[in-house]
Amino acid sequence: MALYLKDIFAAIAVVFNAIPMAMFSLSYGFAAFPTALGFIVGGFGMVLTHQIAPISLQAESIVLAGTISKDRNERLNIIFYSGIVMAIMGMCGVLTKTMDFIGPCILSAMLAGVGLMLAKAGFDMIKQNRLVSGVSMASALIVYFATNDLIWTIAVSVILSTIAHLIRAKVTGDSGSTLEVDMSKEKFIPLKLTVNPHIVRSVLAVCTLQIGGNIAYATITAGIAGDKANVDAITVYSGLADSASSFFGGGPVEAIISGTAAAPHPLLSGVLLAAIVSAIFLTKTITKIAKYIPAETISGFLFTLGAFAVFPSDAASALSEDPVVGGCVIIVTSFSDPFIGMVSGIVLKYAIAFLGGF
Repeated sequence: MALYLKDIFAAIAVVFNAIPMAMFSLSYGFAAFPTALGFIVGGFGMVLTHQIAPISLQAESIVLAGTISKDRNERLNIIFYSGIVMAIMGMCGVLTKTMDFIGPCILSAMLAGVGLMLAKAGFDMIKQNRLVSGVSMASALIVYFATNDLIWTIAVSVILSTIAHLIRAKVTGDSGSTLEVDMSKEKFIPLKLTVNPHIVRSVLAVCTLQIGGNIAYATITAGIAGDKANVDAITVYSGLADSASSFFGGGPVEAIISGTAAAPHPLLSGVLLAAIVSAIFLTKTITKIAKYIPAETISGFLFTLGAFAVFPSDAASALSEDPVVGGCVIIVTSFSDPFIGMVSGIVLKYAIAFLGGF
């Protein structure tokens, strides 16, 4: 019974991260209610493929789709078509072939670069909310080094920093900023399908980001559980989830680095995560909950995960195999995204081989 309680604990802790991301998605015009379809598809996908990597709202995809589109309808079309393209690529085994092609050095370097990105993202949140981020950071570091357990790290840091936020709100009367939500969009509204050159170019941009993200994030999540990810299977159900969500007005849902992987039963915990978030979205309670849980509550977990759980081992593996290529991919990934890091590594690898042939 204690093991299953830890599974539940892990799922609830990761939900705390999904809620601020949901508010972020709403700010770009995506609706929460239909996004529940994406989580439902993702949950069933995990069960059918026996993969432990859950999907959730991912900041990178939200920002990219939100900034390259001209309006909400175009934004939804971009995510819808991107989901279809990614699902087809997964069915054809493209991502597994990509991993085999790039080799373990570039893959490890990508993961190490993502670790730096995570650590920086968590650290930068201190500028936005010093109290909440400070409590989250301090508690996460203490718990991680005391237990070496990511579940306790995310749970304790999120809960304590949320309590700190609530105490400050009680004392100062500042309950945090709230987002005005257009409730007329909070229902299933079929998408008006549109195709134009700008949407096609945007779909390609989103897909390239998702290729690198799915490889990196799914691999890290599986690695936390000591498992190996079937990236193609994960890409299939994340792509279908994207299309299901966006067709009715919802936001993009992609592979994430999830603390549920550290649970005793990571598959069960990941499916429970999908069920809880779906319920929150379908009951339209998201805006009521989000103001009590600042996004900065996750800062400590992000920093600890990136700086201590991901970066050291993957950087050591990449640099020991090829310090030049590995170092390049780590740096480029950390300053851009996993896909650009992957491409830079491939180019450098073959350039060195070509020049060495003379």
